[in-house]
Amino acid sequence: MQINSAVVQTLSALNKRFIHNFVTNDVASHDAILHPGFRAIYSAGNHVDRVSYLKYWATGFDPEVITYWDMRDQHINVYGDVALVGAANRWTRVRDGEETLGMTCYTDTYIRVGENWLCILAQLTPVASENYPPDDTIVVKYLRGVLQ
Repeated sequence: MQINSAVVQTLSALNKRFIHNFVTNDVASHDAILHPGFRAIYSAGNHVDRVSYLKYWATGFDPEVITYWDMRDQHINVYGDVALVGAANRWTRVRDGEETLGMTCYTDTYIRVGENWLCILAQLTPVASENYPPDDTIVVKYLRGVLQ
């Protein structure tokens, strides 16, 4: 099956927008790419509805706490009107002077609605250090909330 490169480019741009929306706490832009039935499944296994998710989104990224953030190892698979967009985020968090490094991978499920792709599900999973994708797979990175 041949995948339309324009569709992959569109989904890649949406993935970058998704990350940028988080880093900039941009609820309006993020709301526009979510399906009305959206939900998220966080690393601890808790299911979060769209309203609660967007409420968190407004303040979820603090550049004084999350001093480094990148998106890497992006994978996009398209199955008709459904797409799986996955990647990993490496991060550095500083709390009480203690620096913690970590990585989380995610799979976002998009469905095509008319001409638009909307995210209907986001699922996060912690990544063990031995499974970290290499730095040469970085797509975008932010230092203290600023795109590099």
